[in-house]
Amino acid sequence: MVNANQVDAIIFDMDGTLWNGVECYVRGFNDFFRSKNIEKKLVKQDLYGLMGMEEDKYLEIMLPEFPYKERKMMYKDIIDLQYENIKTHGGELYPYVSEGLEELSRHYKLFIVSNCAEFTIKYFTEWAGIGKHITDSIAHAPNFKPKHKNIRYLMDKYAFKKPVYVGDTAADGEQSKIADIPFVFVNYGFGEATTYDLKFNSFEELTHYFVPRI
Repeated sequence: MVNANQVDAIIFDMDGTLWNGVECYVRGFNDFFRSKNIEKKLVKQDLYGLMGMEEDKYLEIMLPEFPYKERKMMYKDIIDLQYENIKTHGGELYPYVSEGLEELSRHYKLFIVSNCAEFTIKYFTEWAGIGKHITDSIAHAPNFKPKHKNIRYLMDKYAFKKPVYVGDTAADGEQSKIADIPFVFVNYGFGEATTYDLKFNSFEELTHYFVPRI
């Protein structure tokens, strides 16, 4: 059991934990395919089981018909289209995330660590209006390091000792274990997990655990 009184920072995954941006990501791929006259079209279900993967593995599954270097180059253009879609269309911010982050930020330093493109977190937080609550964030690109290393980097940079990582997949739990911090599982996202330190059914439930009602 995690004692909220001992926690000094909360680090969040992004996709499946704070929002569902799959529509933006799929639209970016399809916009690119159309612009290059590539006869390929994705649907949201194609991405659901892949959210949170590191880039190389993700692209190997998404663009298997293209050589490694070519799909890496293609993805740069796809990412730019995804950024535009985030800014223009946004996505689904999960219930109580905005209110919850505001409450949590009064008691903890809050961070985001995600296996996403370099500026996805930036555009997401701007669209959602939650950037003021986030102390810092790290995406998988441009350093291409696994989550556990990015978590440890933030711990060293900000000198906090008792963080938790909040995510929605078993992989998030594995990375938390490697980083040697508790894993908080939210079960409304894209994945499943059987090993965790805490589990919540909603962001509101999570918020009220870490900021108890008096």
